[in-house]
Amino acid sequence: QVQLVESGGGLVQAGGSLRLSCAASGRTFTTYAVGWFRQAPGKEREFVAAVSRNGARTVYADSVSVKGRFIISRDNAKNTVYLQINGLSPEDTAVYYCTADNSGVLIPTRAYEYASWGRGTQVTVSS
Repeated sequence: QVQLVESGGGLVQAGGSLRLSCAASGRTFTTYAVGWFRQAPGKEREFVAAVSRNGARTVYADSVSVKGRFIISRDNAKNTVYLQINGLSPEDTAVYYCTADNSGVLIPTRAYEYASWGRGTQVTVSS
């Protein structure tokens, strides 16, 4: 399975931006759809965004708080997926996880559909 390592998290002020990166090992990265999930303290892990194997299609969580502020993209030449987050608010404070799936589902959006997970990167937004 592919190994995933997230980076780019940190402490930012409300209104700021971050770009999270997910670096994948292995030569078969282009066979994996990739997603981002997040988990806030005391809450369940929730889907944020996902991108298809070739990067042509993306899906975002339906929540109003995500749409328009999060942008997922991938660079297969670098084996990396990015999550750009703009207009950060304290409600975005969470551990952000990168995950990958090569079962053939175009863009999985449920956690159980993903087999490979990174360890996460902490995003903390101060008010």
